[in-house]
Parts: sequence; C-alpha cells; structure tokens
Amino acid sequence: MRRFGNRVFATIGSLGIVVVLTVAMPSSSLRAQTTPVKIAVFEFELEDVSAAGALWNGETAGDLEKMQAVTGEARRVLEQSGRYRLVDAGGVDDEPVRKRSLRNCDGCDARIALKLGAEQSLVGVVRRVAQTEYYVSIRVTDTATGEVINQSSAFYTGSDDAWKSGARSLIRRSVLAPPAKNPQ
Repeated sequence: MRRFGNRVFATIGSLGIVVVLTVAMPSSSLRAQTTPVKIAVFEFELEDVSAAGALWNGETAGDLEKMQAVTGEARRVLEQSGRYRLVDAGGVDDEPVRKRSLRNCDGCDARIALKLGAEQSLVGVVRRVAQTEYYVSIRVTDTATGEVINQSSAFYTGSDDAWKSGARSLIRRSVLAPPAKNPQ
C-alpha cells in the first residue's frame, strides 16, 4: 500500500509540474518574441491658462527646465517598461517642434516621428490651471496610419515640482496599463 501511495504522489507531482510548465511557457515565450515599439517622445509642452500665466508672454526659463524634467521622466518610464525603445527626437528642427506647438499641428507629430524611424509618437502637455492645479495630457499616435491609439488626460494638484509625477502616473495608468478585457 505504501509503494502505491508513493507512486500516486509522484504521478500527481509530475502532472503538476507539466501543467505549470505548459501554462507558463506560452506567456514567457510570447514575451521573448515581443520587440519594443520604437517611439518618439517629443518635449512636453506647457499651456498656462492660470491667472499668473496671463501676465507672462510665453514660457519662462524655469518653466522650460520643468518641462524638460517632465519629458525626461516620461521617456524614462516608457523605456524602463521594456515595451518601448526611444527614438531621438532632439535634433528635429520643424517649426511645430521649435515653437512647442505639436498639440495644435493636426497630427504633424506622427509625420515627423515617422521620418525619424519611430512607429509611434507621443505628445504631452501640462496645462497649468492655477498655481497648484494642473492637467497632464498625452496623445500617442501610430506613425504609419496617423491614427491616435491612446489619448488620456488627468487632473492633479501640487506645485510645478509635481508635474513629473503627474506625467509618470498618467503614462503608467494609460499607455502602460494592460488592455481592458472585453466581457463576453
């Protein structure tokens, strides 16, 4: 009886290992086959609609520095995810890039990113509403089709030092979030 019991446990244990390996193999081999998407992340743009912003004509040096930090954080989060490979968009001299107006150029970001060899483009905007209230918006576009594949916006509170964390949070919750499952 004891030998029979040991064989049963050995058989059940072997079957368990086979089931675990069978279930785990497709997902790990699928991950190995996935290549990162080439994405051009353009410098985030500031849209200041606050009362204080009405007094200034354009971005200050401090604003530009903060926007560079926001852009750097967005690029870091995307690249560290392993799902994206950054395409350098730093040397682009097109007018909407220079004037920091990609958000209003009717999809020109996708055409510019395509020329750079990117499969997707990301345009981000921080919209300052008040000194401690802001929105972060992102738009990801397929460069081959010009189709917007992800567009998200969220409201945050905090000083301008928090803009980085707002961008990071929005990217993690929208761009990097797993696709929603279709209930059937």
